[in-house]
Amino acid sequence: MVALRNAEVADLVDRLGDLYELDGAVIYRVLAYRKASARLRQTGESVERLSSEGRLTELADVGETIAAKIEELRTTGTIAALERLEGRFPPGLVEVMHLPGLGAKTTRKLFDQLGVTSVADLRSACEDGRVRDVPGLGLKAEEKILAAIAAGGGPRKGAILLDRALERAGELLAGVREHPACLAASEAGSLRRRRETVGDIDLIAASEDPPALLVAFCALPGVAEVTAQGETKASIVTHDGIQVDLRVVPQASYGNLLQHFTGSKGHNVRMREEAVARGLSISEWGIEVAETGQTFRATDEDAVYRFLGYQPVPPELREDGGELDAARNGILPTLVEQRAMRGDLHAHTTASDGTASIEEMAAAAIDRGYAYLAITDHSAGVGMGIGLEADRMRAHAERVREVAAIVAPAGFTLLAGAEVDIMADASLYYDDDLLASLDWVVAAVHVAQRQSREQLTARLVAAASNPHVDVIGHPSGRKLGERDAYDYDLEAVIAACVEHGTFLEINANPRRLDLAPPQVRLAIGAGVGIVISTDAHRTDTMSFMQYGVATARRGWATAEQIVNTRPWTEVVAMRERRPA
Repeated sequence: MVALRNAEVADLVDRLGDLYELDGAVIYRVLAYRKASARLRQTGESVERLSSEGRLTELADVGETIAAKIEELRTTGTIAALERLEGRFPPGLVEVMHLPGLGAKTTRKLFDQLGVTSVADLRSACEDGRVRDVPGLGLKAEEKILAAIAAGGGPRKGAILLDRALERAGELLAGVREHPACLAASEAGSLRRRRETVGDIDLIAASEDPPALLVAFCALPGVAEVTAQGETKASIVTHDGIQVDLRVVPQASYGNLLQHFTGSKGHNVRMREEAVARGLSISEWGIEVAETGQTFRATDEDAVYRFLGYQPVPPELREDGGELDAARNGILPTLVEQRAMRGDLHAHTTASDGTASIEEMAAAAIDRGYAYLAITDHSAGVGMGIGLEADRMRAHAERVREVAAIVAPAGFTLLAGAEVDIMADASLYYDDDLLASLDWVVAAVHVAQRQSREQLTARLVAAASNPHVDVIGHPSGRKLGERDAYDYDLEAVIAACVEHGTFLEINANPRRLDLAPPQVRLAIGAGVGIVISTDAHRTDTMSFMQYGVATARRGWATAEQIVNTRPWTEVVAMRERRPA
């Protein structure tokens, strides 16, 4: 039997999916391996143990075929299908495939026609001018490939996405809090500030018996390895490869330590500099008053801020972005909270690429206490055969309205909408008559994503200027760890939104979280209404709203600046006031 960590198994499943894609497998088969790999990488249980117990298929996205391959790996140390494909394709070809802008089809073309087997081969082919002669590529493609190689392009897997980090921290905190020696416990660091990604997880606890609590922490089920264990701190690695540190202090200093280890570094440095000027010295253990020699300790971190003359600063704002000046003057905004959200205005069903029916998505929204939900399935411009042509969208909208008449209780509104593609020529995939017939229109870029800054800006401005578009969805197009934001002029897009009364979306999917917080702050400063939407493709991903709210809070947004904190009648009124 081969002992493997979850990440190692996930890497092999990922590689198998890559090789199947190079081999020309249908996209749905490839996506199955991608989804399974992500699930294996993120599960808190040992994949090896789940396999040995015959429980792998209990994990979402892991079917019988992939479970059988993992069983084969566990018992024999290899996967026959992987060996066969690795015999056909050189090992460096997967690295080529992961360069930004290439993909499997182009990589296979370069392999077949130029004999490219590695990034080094590809660089040589570009420098020799051979890539430009490959049908479908050309000089511009050759230049972009060289730029991607120079930038060290490829997949970035080091960062841990917010949803996964919160899930793992929550599991460990639950175990810590159950122990009788625990008086209080919290996440800290960048996770508590709700950064989009974190490098590791910091936890803080208060106890009068720290060693006992640390022993219990190191024995929790999610722990794969203990890397350090002392009197006040322990470090472990979870089954999915995340490092987690737990620091334990007496309850009297819990507030001081929590404030210190929440950070950010810039926030804490500025706070210490201001304190020194007033004869105070701040550390994680307390605040020493130089004149008296006394030390102020607090069980509650809000008391730390008040002692220093500040309003308590929400963790999401602690990025040295002017929050301490605002707190000193008592003018910090009252940030939006998840309980203020009244509806979700971007969701998909099986009509395009979702996994749940209209009825199931509506029921999930009702269960969450929402007053409205917009069904916004894709237009066909998205490609991959998952969107709806105009006639099918009209029929789908009627179906949504039929369902609304049947399932929607009093006080709940089900909206027939669409996520319409902004095409390469700045047109929208649907004509104005169809768009005007819908209840809610999200416009988004999915195609021609590598156009110039001027072209992408013009497309987004044109969409924001269309009177039938309500909101620009995931405006920057970024995918965390996979794809950087488009190069576009955000200020020009914001100006168009202001002029035409169009909203901007915070896409709450933790793989997007787009707009980013600085962009949110810029948009709300200009007066643009922000819509927080989950872009849910399953009923359970409506839970993504929490990550969108966290992003809005990091952008200094109040409930008043978020469109879907309002009743639907008020949202309609906002739309009706838009300039013609």
